This record gives sequence, C-alpha cells and structure tokens, in this order.
Amino acid sequence: MTDKYTQFVSSGLGKELARKLGLPQPVVLRRHAPGQPLVPGPVLVQGDTRGADELASALLSWDLDVRRHAVPREKLGAIVVVLDELVHPVDLEKPVLAAAASLRDLAPSARVVTLSRTPASAAAPAVSAAREGVHGLLRSLAKELRAGATANGIVLADGVNTTTPSTLGALRFFLSGRSAFVDGQLLTVTSGSGSPPDDVERPLAGKVAVVTGAARGIGAAIARTLHRDGATVVAVDVPAAGDHLAAVANEVRGTALQLDITGADAGNRIIGHAVERHGRLDIVVHNAGITRDKLLANMDPSRWSSVIGVNIAAQLRINDALLASEHFRSAPRIVSVASTSGIAGNRGQTNYAASKAGVMGMVRATAPFLATSGGTINAVAPGFIETEMTARIPFATREIARRLNSLQQGGRPGDVAEAIAFLASDAAGGISGEILRVCGQNMVGA
Repeated sequence: MTDKYTQFVSSGLGKELARKLGLPQPVVLRRHAPGQPLVPGPVLVQGDTRGADELASALLSWDLDVRRHAVPREKLGAIVVVLDELVHPVDLEKPVLAAAASLRDLAPSARVVTLSRTPASAAAPAVSAAREGVHGLLRSLAKELRAGATANGIVLADGVNTTTPSTLGALRFFLSGRSAFVDGQLLTVTSGSGSPPDDVERPLAGKVAVVTGAARGIGAAIARTLHRDGATVVAVDVPAAGDHLAAVANEVRGTALQLDITGADAGNRIIGHAVERHGRLDIVVHNAGITRDKLLANMDPSRWSSVIGVNIAAQLRINDALLASEHFRSAPRIVSVASTSGIAGNRGQTNYAASKAGVMGMVRATAPFLATSGGTINAVAPGFIETEMTARIPFATREIARRLNSLQQGGRPGDVAEAIAFLASDAAGGISGEILRVCGQNMVGA
C-alpha cells in the first residue's frame, strides 16, 4: 500500500506546508538497488583504538571514501564510532562527542553505526556500565536523526574483532539501503564464524531456500529477495493459496510446495521436496503466520490453538526434523519471523503475542544445537509494515501506527525480506540467537 502522505511531504509544497503546520515530515527512504553506492558520501571512522584502525583499512578495501578525521561542512554518508576498548563510562565522552560534532554534516539517509562489546561478558562493573551505556546512547541518537538517517549498533562478544566476517557483514548491512527500516537496533556478533560473499550483489548464489507463507505479502517479498540474491527458492503455502503460490514460484523461477505446515510430516516433506527437486537444503525461513484477534476475556479455544499451532508449534516441529536430517548440516540457516507484538504486547493479541514471543524464545534456545554444524538461527521482528492486512486497518488508526516510530512511516515487505536475506547469508555466520527488529524504531514498548 502506498503512503501518499509521505510522498506529499517529501518535496515542494507539501514539505513546506508540513513544516509550517508542525506536521510529521517523513522522507522517502534510501532502499537498496543494484549498483547503488553503499552510502551517500564519505565514511567517517571515529575512534583511536587498534580496532578502529583495522576497520578503517577494511573499509578502504570496499572502495569507500574513508575519513579518519572530520572535514568541516563536508557531507558524510556515514559515521562509524568504534568503542571496542571502553573500561569506564567516562571513556565515552571523547569519541562520542567527536562524532557528535559531525552529526549536522550527515547527508540524507546517512548512517551512524557503533561498534562496542557485550556487557554480559564484562567482569568489572565499570566496564559493564560503559558497554551498556553505548546501548542507551545509540537508541537515543536514533530518535534524534532526521532526513531518513538511521543509527544502529554492532555488539562484539569478547574475542571477536572489528574485522571478522560477520562484523563486516553486519556493518555492510547497516550502511546499505538494505537496512532502510532498521533503526535503533543492536546486533550481536557472537563468534568469528562466517565468510565474505564472492559477489556482494548475489550473496546467496548456489543456496536452496525454503520460504513458508510465500504466496502473498511479506512471504512473497522474501522469496523475491532471496531469488534476487542468488538463491533457488522453494515457495511453501497452504493449498487454498495455490494459484498465488504458483505465480510467486514461477516469478522467482523456483518450485511451489502446497503444504499445511501444522501437519506432523511437514518438516520431512519440506526436506524431501528441496532435496529431490534441487539436491540440497541450506536455508529455511519460517514466515507463515496467522492472527485471530480477540480480547482475552472473549478468547475461545479455536482462536487460541490455531494461532499457537501455526505461529510457533509448527516451527518447533519442523525444526526438529531439520536438526535430525543429514541434509541440513552444512552451515544451515534458519530465520523466523517474529513481531514487535511479541516484545511490547498489543491489545487484543494475547494469543498472537504469546506465539511471537515464543518464536524468540525458540530462536535463542535453538542456536546452540545448530552451532555444531556451523549453522545459525535468528529472527526478525517487524513493526508496522504496509501490507494488505494493514491496509484494512481504519484510516486514523493506520496513520497513527505509521507515524509512531523514529522514521515516521510504515515499512515495506521488502524491508523485512532484506533483513532475512542478510541473516541467511554466509556473512552472518557469526550471528546466532539474535532478534533483529525491522520497525523503524517503533516507540511503543521495548
């Protein structure tokens, strides 16, 4: 669905009118397009640690225009703040305020990315306080940026450096137009695993990916994006969606599998189809989901059980089959679609929120079981995304939901798909058990 208000206030008379009336002024976001520059200008790398020096050298190999010192009034495409050696909260002042001096020089749709270390691994209270402090300042900064700029953070486990494959993979994702609707988020790199893509435009070349709920909306966008990135796609949906499913499968030159994912044999049927038709299975995207909204006081067993059955119980059952299969042991990837409703809750969605919070719990608990085969499991949690479902929300409610995030607009199905494609790639091999929100930094809840 088109957000006509955002289009109207992005230029000319609409922009001036919104400014005079004090109305929200969302801008058209910079999204990924083949051949597009990674960032809209030079990249300033702030920090005086060895990790900052090594990262700056790595970025030079990407043919970026890298700065180690700011040039006054030069428009910047990104600021990368390296905070990997903090030992006390007072250590934040120098690098953070140095970066702050360049914030007014950010180009439209620019990026700010912090690199810091995980607080959980810090023994000393002062070290942990400093590291946790980065999270608070990052989330606050994301709410201050304008003109489509975003701020996100990469959190490194101890022993992981600033140039490991997944650190660089996460940085490329956050700098690029692929992360247009990801804002105020922190992504932890837990290990040095992963590998850079041979072709940054086709990082999934040679992979076979299954996408459930692929007939429409976000699922169809995921199938298209994985295909664009080089994967062979198996599109899965219920028989009732057969025509739409076939159209998507044909569009992405993949195959269609009509399947009720709640069936006891769903996992084995998915594996069998992928292996028989394509010779392998590398990626499974659990996208299928339903809503049956009702206040809990009015909730009936059918509404409750159907949502739990599709949204989480089916994923658990399919994952059991995947983990037991000899065909899913070569650095496999599982990516699940959760929801911000599972984080913040939502009136009338106790069943849905329980199922989506359950997805997040499943992801965190399953990660160790995949590690032995070099595999990962992660989830994305979309916020307000422009789909056929949200188009049916009453106008006033829809407009409020659109504007209630730092970017003051709804996301697109492709925004969710871009995050999933990154997490499914080899470049994300050191990232597992993570929940990445794709919500424009929704201001409700966590």
